[in-house]
Formats: sequence, structure tokens, C-alpha cells
Amino acid sequence: MQALDALYSRRSIKGFKPDMPSQEIINQITKAGMAAPTGMGMQSPLIVVVKNKALRDELSKLNADFLGANADPFYGAPVIIIVLADKNRNTFLYDGSLVMGNMLNAAHAVGLGACWIHRAKEIFDSPRGKELLLEWGITGEYEGIGHVALGYPAVEPKEAKPRKADYVRVIE
Repeated sequence: MQALDALYSRRSIKGFKPDMPSQEIINQITKAGMAAPTGMGMQSPLIVVVKNKALRDELSKLNADFLGANADPFYGAPVIIIVLADKNRNTFLYDGSLVMGNMLNAAHAVGLGACWIHRAKEIFDSPRGKELLLEWGITGEYEGIGHVALGYPAVEPKEAKPRKADYVRVIE
């Protein structure tokens, strides 16, 4: 898929098949995340790939608890990619957001579905979230930027909303 075609046609997927993508495909997606620009090239983000079903389900429950919901906020995705970023970098939020965007677009380009799921900040600010970071060997002041729910689409994406008329302003 050509880069611009991928950018124009990507949509958030909100329903996934249980089939696990290959590690090779996941690596392509995380490599795209690592290619994202970061402030002063400091690479403040970290990428955590969760394929373990029990951990994935725990993260889903933690996320749902912040929503006050009983549904799976990850829409059944078998893989969750978490982006964290070092709060000591003044560009950490932007850096992590660019990593997220690159991975969402890369997932579409290789034929997978993906959706940005919020509440990573809340999860990794919680006592259990802090425990998980320590279990994963992550120390320092990291903030959760987002989750990428990743897998093979089980639903057709919704059609894109029309772009607003004044989205771009050209000043000459």
C-alpha cells in the first residue's frame, strides 16, 4: 500500500478476530513506532507489546473500571501495544502521540486493524499500573500515552466523516 493511500484510508477498528498476528508483523508495526520523530531525537517513549491473554484481560478490566463500564474497551483485540513516555522530557506527550500515530498507520498498511484506546495515563498512575511497570523492568517517571488495540478486523470500519470546510487555512 502506498503511504498516502494508507494515511487517507485508515480508520479505527472497533471489533477484532481472536487470531494472533505474527511476531514479524507486530515487529513491523513497532518498528514504525520507533521511526516516529521525537523532540531533539531523545526517544522518550517506550513501547510495550502485550500478547499474554491474562495480562491483556487485566489491562482491559483496569481500563473499563476507569470508564465505569463492564465492556471490553479493547474491542476484543488479541494484542495491546502500550506507549509510555518519560515525563522528564518536555516533549514526552507529543513524542508518544507520534509513536501511536505511526503504529496505527503501519497496522493499516500491513492489513491489520487498530484503534487508539485512551486511559493509559490513568492505568499507569494507579498502584497496579505502577506495579506492572516494575514487573516489566520499567523504572523512572513514565506516563501512559495510549494503547493500540491491534488485530485482524472483524468489522468493517465506519466511513470517514466529511472533513470540515475550514480545516486548512492558507496564509499568503
